[in-house]
Amino acid sequence: MKILITGGCGFVGSNIAIFLKKRLKNVNVRTLDNLFRKGSKINRLRLKKFGIKNYNFDIKNYKKIAGLSKFDLIIDCCAEPAIELSHREPDRVFNTNLIGTFNVLKKCLKDNANIIFLSSSRVYSIPVLRKIIKKKNISKPIKSRTKINENFDTSSPSSLYGFTKLGSEKLIQEFSFMSNIKYIINRFGVIAGPWQFGKQDQGFVSMWVARHMFKNKLSYIGFGGHGNQIRDIIHIDDVCKIILIQIKQIKNKNNNIFNIGGGIKNSISLRDLTSKCIKLTGNKLSITKIKKTSKFDIPYFVTDNTKIEKIYKWKPMKNIKNILDDINYWLLNNPKIRKYFK
Repeated sequence: MKILITGGCGFVGSNIAIFLKKRLKNVNVRTLDNLFRKGSKINRLRLKKFGIKNYNFDIKNYKKIAGLSKFDLIIDCCAEPAIELSHREPDRVFNTNLIGTFNVLKKCLKDNANIIFLSSSRVYSIPVLRKIIKKKNISKPIKSRTKINENFDTSSPSSLYGFTKLGSEKLIQEFSFMSNIKYIINRFGVIAGPWQFGKQDQGFVSMWVARHMFKNKLSYIGFGGHGNQIRDIIHIDDVCKIILIQIKQIKNKNNNIFNIGGGIKNSISLRDLTSKCIKLTGNKLSITKIKKTSKFDIPYFVTDNTKIEKIYKWKPMKNIKNILDDINYWLLNNPKIRKYFK
Protein backbone atom coordinates (compact mmCIF):
# COMPACT_ATOMS: atom_id res chain seq x y z
CA MET A 1 0.00 0.00 0.00
CA LYS A 2 1.19 3.51 -0.87
CA ILE A 3 0.00 6.29 1.46
CA LEU A 4 0.44 10.05 1.02
CA ILE A 5 -0.04 12.27 4.08
CA THR A 6 -0.55 15.96 3.34
CA GLY A 7 0.61 18.35 6.05
CA GLY A 8 2.91 15.47 6.89
CA CYS A 9 5.55 17.54 8.70
CA GLY A 10 3.01 19.05 11.05
CA PHE A 11 2.25 17.73 14.51
CA VAL A 12 -0.58 15.39 13.53
CA GLY A 13 0.69 14.39 10.10
CA SER A 14 4.21 13.49 11.21
CA ASN A 15 2.99 11.42 14.15
CA ILE A 16 0.54 9.52 11.95
CA ALA A 17 3.24 8.91 9.32
CA ILE A 18 5.71 7.45 11.83
CA PHE A 19 3.01 5.43 13.59
CA LEU A 20 1.85 3.83 10.32
CA LYS A 21 5.41 3.15 9.24
CA LYS A 22 5.98 1.25 12.49
CA ARG A 23 2.68 -0.67 12.50
CA LEU A 24 1.95 -1.57 8.88
CA LYS A 25 3.91 -4.10 6.87
CA ASN A 26 4.61 -3.51 3.19
CA VAL A 27 3.55 0.12 3.40
CA ASN A 28 5.18 3.01 1.56
CA VAL A 29 4.47 6.25 3.44
CA ARG A 30 5.23 9.63 1.89
CA THR A 31 4.42 13.13 3.11
CA LEU A 32 3.72 16.45 1.43
CA ASP A 33 4.51 19.66 3.32
CA ASN A 34 5.84 23.09 2.36
CA LEU A 35 7.58 23.40 5.76
CA PHE A 36 5.87 26.72 6.47
CA ARG A 37 4.78 26.00 10.03
CA LYS A 38 6.90 26.28 13.15
CA GLY A 39 8.64 23.00 13.96
CA SER A 40 8.02 21.42 10.55
CA LYS A 41 11.71 21.18 9.72
CA ILE A 42 12.35 19.32 12.98
CA ASN A 43 9.53 16.92 12.14
CA ARG A 44 10.99 16.40 8.66
CA LEU A 45 14.20 15.17 10.30
CA ARG A 46 12.14 12.76 12.42
CA LEU A 47 10.46 11.42 9.29
CA LYS A 48 13.80 11.01 7.55
CA LYS A 49 15.01 8.71 10.34
CA PHE A 50 12.16 6.35 9.47
CA GLY A 51 12.84 6.48 5.74
CA ILE A 52 9.80 8.66 5.04
CA LYS A 53 10.35 11.07 2.16
CA ASN A 54 8.69 14.51 2.18
CA TYR A 55 7.64 16.30 -0.99
CA ASN A 56 8.56 19.89 -0.22
CA PHE A 57 6.04 21.99 -2.11
CA ASP A 58 2.72 23.74 -1.55
CA ILE A 59 -0.57 21.85 -1.64
CA LYS A 60 -1.96 24.60 -3.88
CA ASN A 61 0.34 23.41 -6.68
CA TYR A 62 -1.80 20.78 -8.40
CA LYS A 63 0.64 20.36 -11.29
CA LYS A 64 3.24 18.98 -8.89
CA ILE A 65 0.69 16.89 -7.01
CA ALA A 66 -0.51 15.35 -10.26
CA GLY A 67 3.10 14.52 -11.14
CA LEU A 68 3.60 12.35 -8.05
CA SER A 69 3.51 8.58 -8.32
CA LYS A 70 0.24 6.70 -7.78
CA PHE A 71 -1.13 6.36 -4.24
CA ASP A 72 -3.74 4.01 -2.80
CA LEU A 73 -4.76 6.29 0.07
CA ILE A 74 -4.34 9.97 0.89
CA ILE A 75 -4.64 11.17 4.49
CA ASP A 76 -5.37 14.88 4.26
CA CYS A 77 -3.97 16.59 7.37
CA CYS A 78 -2.99 19.82 5.66
CA ALA A 79 -4.64 22.93 7.09
CA GLU A 80 -4.18 26.41 8.45
CA PRO A 81 -5.99 25.68 11.72
CA ALA A 82 -5.99 28.97 13.63
CA ILE A 83 -9.43 30.59 13.92
CA GLU A 84 -8.26 34.19 14.28
CA LEU A 85 -5.69 33.80 11.49
CA SER A 86 -8.45 32.77 9.10
CA HIS A 87 -9.85 36.30 9.34
CA ARG A 88 -6.51 38.11 9.25
CA GLU A 89 -5.16 36.13 6.29
CA PRO A 90 -8.26 34.77 4.52
CA ASP A 91 -6.57 34.08 1.17
CA ARG A 92 -3.92 31.80 2.67
CA VAL A 93 -6.43 29.92 4.82
CA PHE A 94 -8.97 29.54 2.00
CA ASN A 95 -6.38 28.38 -0.54
CA THR A 96 -4.59 25.96 1.78
CA ASN A 97 -7.69 24.41 3.34
CA LEU A 98 -10.28 24.37 0.58
CA ILE A 99 -8.30 24.56 -2.66
CA GLY A 100 -5.76 22.19 -1.10
CA THR A 101 -8.41 19.55 -0.48
CA PHE A 102 -9.79 20.11 -4.00
CA ASN A 103 -6.33 19.34 -5.39
CA VAL A 104 -6.03 16.25 -3.19
CA LEU A 105 -9.39 15.00 -4.47
CA LYS A 106 -8.33 15.47 -8.08
CA LYS A 107 -5.28 13.34 -7.29
CA CYS A 108 -7.55 10.72 -5.65
CA LEU A 109 -9.67 10.67 -8.80
CA LYS A 110 -6.59 10.33 -11.00
CA ASP A 111 -5.17 7.45 -8.89
CA ASN A 112 -8.49 5.85 -7.90
CA ALA A 113 -7.31 6.40 -4.31
CA ASN A 114 -9.36 6.64 -1.14
CA ILE A 115 -9.19 9.54 1.32
CA ILE A 116 -9.22 9.98 5.09
CA PHE A 117 -9.86 13.65 5.86
CA LEU A 118 -8.99 15.31 9.15
CA SER A 119 -11.73 17.83 9.66
CA SER A 120 -12.48 19.85 12.78
CA SER A 121 -14.97 20.34 15.59
CA ARG A 122 -15.00 23.98 14.49
CA VAL A 123 -17.40 23.20 11.63
CA TYR A 124 -20.21 23.59 14.17
CA SER A 125 -22.16 26.84 14.45
CA ILE A 126 -20.74 29.37 16.88
CA PRO A 127 -24.10 31.00 17.81
CA VAL A 128 -25.61 27.59 18.63
CA LEU A 129 -22.56 26.43 20.59
CA ARG A 130 -22.69 29.64 22.64
CA LYS A 131 -26.24 28.82 23.70
CA ILE A 132 -24.89 25.87 25.72
CA ILE A 133 -23.22 28.33 28.11
CA LYS A 134 -25.07 31.62 27.80
CA LYS A 135 -23.00 33.71 30.20
CA LYS A 136 -20.58 36.23 28.72
CA ASN A 137 -18.62 36.42 31.97
CA ILE A 138 -17.91 32.89 33.18
CA SER A 139 -16.70 33.58 36.70
CA LYS A 140 -17.52 30.13 38.08
CA PRO A 141 -16.63 26.60 36.89
CA ILE A 142 -18.88 25.24 34.12
CA LYS A 143 -20.95 22.24 35.24
CA SER A 144 -22.48 21.27 31.88
CA ARG A 145 -22.21 17.63 30.75
CA THR A 146 -23.38 18.36 27.21
CA LYS A 147 -21.66 16.37 24.45
CA ILE A 148 -21.58 17.38 20.78
CA ASN A 149 -22.40 14.72 18.20
CA GLU A 150 -22.28 14.67 14.40
CA ASN A 151 -25.83 16.02 14.05
CA PHE A 152 -25.11 19.30 15.83
CA ASP A 153 -25.96 22.46 13.86
CA THR A 154 -23.63 23.57 11.04
CA SER A 155 -26.01 26.01 9.35
CA SER A 156 -24.84 29.30 10.87
CA PRO A 157 -21.37 30.94 10.98
CA SER A 158 -18.46 28.90 12.33
CA SER A 159 -15.50 31.14 11.31
CA LEU A 160 -13.80 31.19 7.93
CA TYR A 161 -11.63 28.30 9.07
CA GLY A 162 -14.70 26.28 10.02
CA PHE A 163 -16.26 27.09 6.65
CA THR A 164 -13.22 25.82 4.75
CA LYS A 165 -13.27 22.53 6.66
CA LEU A 166 -17.02 22.07 6.14
CA GLY A 167 -16.61 23.05 2.49
CA SER A 168 -13.88 20.44 2.12
CA GLU A 169 -16.21 17.83 3.60
CA LYS A 170 -18.82 18.70 0.98
CA LEU A 171 -16.25 18.48 -1.80
CA ILE A 172 -15.22 15.01 -0.63
CA GLN A 173 -18.83 13.85 -0.65
CA GLU A 174 -19.35 15.23 -4.16
CA PHE A 175 -16.23 13.50 -5.52
CA SER A 176 -17.28 10.26 -3.88
CA PHE A 177 -20.76 10.56 -5.39
CA MET A 178 -19.40 10.91 -8.92
CA SER A 179 -16.65 8.29 -8.64
CA ASN A 180 -15.51 5.23 -6.70
CA ILE A 181 -13.59 7.20 -4.07
CA LYS A 182 -14.19 5.91 -0.55
CA TYR A 183 -13.86 8.47 2.21
CA ILE A 184 -13.80 8.88 5.98
CA ILE A 185 -14.22 12.31 7.55
CA ASN A 186 -12.99 12.74 11.13
CA ARG A 187 -14.05 15.86 13.00
CA PHE A 188 -11.36 16.07 15.68
CA GLY A 189 -11.48 18.27 18.74
CA VAL A 190 -8.32 19.39 20.58
CA ILE A 191 -5.39 17.06 19.87
CA ALA A 192 -2.29 17.22 22.08
CA GLY A 193 0.95 15.40 22.77
CA PRO A 194 4.71 15.36 22.12
CA TRP A 195 6.09 17.17 19.07
CA GLN A 196 3.33 19.78 19.10
CA PHE A 197 4.81 23.26 18.85
CA GLY A 198 1.68 24.87 20.26
CA LYS A 199 0.62 28.49 20.46
CA GLN A 200 -2.26 30.50 21.95
CA ASP A 201 -4.86 29.79 19.28
CA GLN A 202 -3.77 26.29 18.24
CA GLY A 203 -2.04 23.62 20.27
CA PHE A 204 -2.63 25.38 23.57
CA VAL A 205 -2.09 22.29 25.78
CA SER A 206 1.57 21.80 24.86
CA MET A 207 2.06 25.56 25.03
CA TRP A 208 0.55 25.63 28.55
CA VAL A 209 2.98 22.98 29.79
CA ALA A 210 5.95 24.62 28.05
CA ARG A 211 5.18 28.11 29.33
CA HIS A 212 5.05 26.78 32.90
CA MET A 213 8.26 24.81 32.45
CA PHE A 214 10.14 27.78 30.96
CA LYS A 215 8.42 30.41 33.16
CA ASN A 216 7.02 32.38 30.24
CA LYS A 217 3.90 34.58 30.15
CA LEU A 218 0.33 33.29 29.85
CA SER A 219 -3.12 34.87 29.66
CA TYR A 220 -6.70 33.80 30.20
CA ILE A 221 -8.45 35.30 27.19
CA GLY A 222 -12.15 35.97 26.87
CA PHE A 223 -15.35 35.27 28.83
CA GLY A 224 -14.20 37.59 31.60
CA GLY A 225 -10.62 36.29 31.72
CA HIS A 226 -11.31 33.71 34.43
CA GLY A 227 -10.01 30.65 32.58
CA ASN A 228 -13.17 28.60 33.01
CA GLN A 229 -13.60 27.71 29.32
CA ILE A 230 -13.72 23.94 28.76
CA ARG A 231 -12.39 21.68 26.01
CA ASP A 232 -11.93 17.93 25.77
CA ILE A 233 -8.44 16.72 24.84
CA ILE A 234 -7.33 13.65 22.91
CA HIS A 235 -3.77 12.27 22.87
CA ILE A 236 -2.06 12.05 19.48
CA ASP A 237 -1.43 8.33 20.11
CA ASP A 238 -5.18 7.71 20.30
CA VAL A 239 -5.61 9.67 17.06
CA CYS A 240 -3.01 7.47 15.34
CA LYS A 241 -4.68 4.31 16.60
CA ILE A 242 -8.13 5.15 15.22
CA ILE A 243 -6.60 6.18 11.87
CA LEU A 244 -4.87 2.79 11.67
CA ILE A 245 -8.13 0.98 12.45
CA GLN A 246 -9.94 2.98 9.78
CA ILE A 247 -7.28 2.20 7.18
CA LYS A 248 -7.55 -1.52 7.85
CA GLN A 249 -11.36 -1.46 7.55
CA ILE A 250 -11.89 1.20 4.86
CA LYS A 251 -13.07 -1.32 2.23
CA ASN A 252 -16.06 -2.24 4.42
CA LYS A 253 -16.54 0.84 6.60
CA ASN A 254 -16.44 4.09 4.66
CA ASN A 255 -18.31 7.16 3.43
CA ASN A 256 -19.05 8.36 6.94
CA ILE A 257 -18.44 11.32 9.28
CA PHE A 258 -17.24 10.93 12.87
CA ASN A 259 -16.72 13.19 15.86
CA ILE A 260 -13.54 12.18 17.68
CA GLY A 261 -12.21 13.67 20.91
CA GLY A 262 -11.27 13.03 24.48
CA GLY A 263 -14.87 13.08 25.70
CA ILE A 264 -16.24 14.09 29.10
CA LYS A 265 -13.56 12.17 31.04
CA ASN A 266 -10.82 14.13 29.27
CA SER A 267 -12.42 17.56 29.40
CA ILE A 268 -10.73 20.34 31.35
CA SER A 269 -10.87 24.10 31.94
CA LEU A 270 -7.89 26.37 31.46
CA ARG A 271 -7.86 27.08 35.19
CA ASP A 272 -7.69 23.37 36.01
CA LEU A 273 -5.04 22.89 33.33
CA THR A 274 -3.02 25.60 35.05
CA SER A 275 -3.25 23.78 38.40
CA LYS A 276 -2.03 20.56 36.84
CA CYS A 277 0.86 22.34 35.11
CA ILE A 278 1.93 23.94 38.40
CA LYS A 279 1.96 20.52 40.05
CA LEU A 280 3.82 19.01 37.10
CA THR A 281 6.55 21.64 36.76
CA GLY A 282 6.68 23.17 40.24
CA ASN A 283 6.38 26.63 38.67
CA LYS A 284 3.54 29.06 39.34
CA LEU A 285 2.96 31.87 36.84
CA SER A 286 1.19 35.18 37.22
CA ILE A 287 -1.47 34.77 34.54
CA THR A 288 -2.99 37.97 33.15
CA LYS A 289 -6.70 38.40 32.43
CA ILE A 290 -7.99 39.58 29.06
CA LYS A 291 -11.72 39.98 29.57
CA LYS A 292 -12.78 40.73 25.98
CA THR A 293 -14.10 37.74 24.04
CA SER A 294 -13.47 37.20 20.34
CA LYS A 295 -16.68 36.80 18.36
CA PHE A 296 -15.22 33.52 17.04
CA ASP A 297 -14.50 31.97 20.42
CA ILE A 298 -16.71 29.47 22.24
CA PRO A 299 -16.86 28.79 25.99
CA TYR A 300 -17.37 25.04 25.84
CA PHE A 301 -16.87 22.02 23.60
CA VAL A 302 -16.91 18.35 24.59
CA THR A 303 -17.05 15.60 21.98
CA ASP A 304 -19.64 12.83 21.85
CA ASN A 305 -17.68 9.72 20.79
CA THR A 306 -20.73 7.42 20.73
CA LYS A 307 -20.73 6.84 16.96
CA ILE A 308 -16.98 6.21 16.52
CA GLU A 309 -16.90 3.92 19.59
CA LYS A 310 -19.85 1.86 18.35
CA ILE A 311 -18.66 1.36 14.76
CA TYR A 312 -14.96 0.71 15.42
CA LYS A 313 -15.01 -0.60 19.00
CA TRP A 314 -12.46 2.12 19.81
CA LYS A 315 -12.19 4.64 22.61
CA PRO A 316 -9.45 7.03 23.77
CA MET A 317 -7.13 5.27 26.20
CA LYS A 318 -4.87 8.09 27.42
CA ASN A 319 -6.23 10.55 29.99
CA ILE A 320 -5.31 14.16 30.78
CA LYS A 321 -2.53 13.09 33.15
CA ASN A 322 -0.98 10.85 30.46
CA ILE A 323 -1.13 13.70 27.95
CA LEU A 324 0.56 16.22 30.25
CA ASP A 325 3.17 13.70 31.45
CA ASP A 326 4.09 12.81 27.88
CA ILE A 327 4.44 16.47 26.86
CA ASN A 328 6.51 17.18 29.97
CA TYR A 329 8.83 14.24 29.25
CA TRP A 330 9.26 15.38 25.65
CA LEU A 331 10.15 18.92 26.68
CA LEU A 332 12.61 17.79 29.35
CA ASN A 333 14.43 15.49 26.93
CA ASN A 334 14.60 17.90 24.00
CA PRO A 335 16.14 21.14 25.36
CA LYS A 336 16.86 22.51 21.86
CA ILE A 337 13.15 23.05 21.19
CA ARG A 338 12.80 25.56 24.02
CA LYS A 339 13.15 28.48 21.57
CA TYR A 340 9.92 27.44 19.82
CA PHE A 341 7.85 28.25 22.91
CA LYS A 342 9.06 31.76 23.66
